[in-house]
Amino acid sequence: MKHLKNILAGIGFLFVLASLIYAVQLQTEEPKTMEKEVSIDKNVADSYQITAIAIPSDLNFAGEPVPLEDPEIMERVDREFLVNTYWQSNAVLLMKRANKYFPIIEPILAKNGIPDDFKYLAVAESGLLDVPSPAGASGLWHFMKATGREYGLEVNANVDERYHVRKSTQAACEYLNKWKERFGTWTLTAAAYNAGPAGIQKYMGIQKVDDYYDLLLGQETGRYVFRILAIKEILSHPKKYGFELEKEDLYEMVPTFTVEVDTVVKSWADFAKLYEINYKILKRHNPWLREPHLNNASRKKYVIEIPKKGYYSVAK
Repeated sequence: MKHLKNILAGIGFLFVLASLIYAVQLQTEEPKTMEKEVSIDKNVADSYQITAIAIPSDLNFAGEPVPLEDPEIMERVDREFLVNTYWQSNAVLLMKRANKYFPIIEPILAKNGIPDDFKYLAVAESGLLDVPSPAGASGLWHFMKATGREYGLEVNANVDERYHVRKSTQAACEYLNKWKERFGTWTLTAAAYNAGPAGIQKYMGIQKVDDYYDLLLGQETGRYVFRILAIKEILSHPKKYGFELEKEDLYEMVPTFTVEVDTVVKSWADFAKLYEINYKILKRHNPWLREPHLNNASRKKYVIEIPKKGYYSVAK
């Protein structure tokens, strides 16, 4: 029994000794581990530098210069450049979508005498997505229902041409030309697109100024033109702002041919099958068709875009 106690005491002593040795080793190794982690953090920081953004001295909207000598104006410009440059995922998506829609928008602007810079207004309005605003504005140009109808777009539960890229761009051109005549500058016209002409006229009357950069406006319209300026600069010179995209990275419009329809269509799903596509693909190319059928009691002629063969594989 006495021998057993001695053996157990010896084992206990060895266990305590081993624990002390392990603790000492752990203390000596821990700083090395921490040093390694700090070193890794430093390497990450070295490879990603966040800096201030140099603002172009010749910044302009539609050829109208921005008064960058005004420190308050410079701060507002700087804010939008920083927000839109360092919100990288959003900027990349805008670049990808712009490659898809700008080839449609640009010639319509040019035909109507609208400066090319206004394509960036559509980007600022909708992000080039067919997602309605909280106020109910829809399509790439974010027309409200009443304004869309005023400028010749059909807007009802069955058909909503605010979602028709070509027709809504033409309507936007007519709107912009009308209010450029009233306001005199493209910059004020752009602001009026956001706040509404009546809103801009009200601010001008109260404040007795006739220049966008002299107006004290609400938060959204006060940032609006500055945001367009930043989007224009970043999308025009992506590499200058650190964006490296190849042509194959960009989105492209699938080529289509057109089919005229001047009758009632009971089922767009059945119509789609005639062209070896499905309802989803038909709607993707014709988002202005808002219901699964076309009423068309008036026998109006509609032009439907159908993707060319070979771009989609549809199960039979």
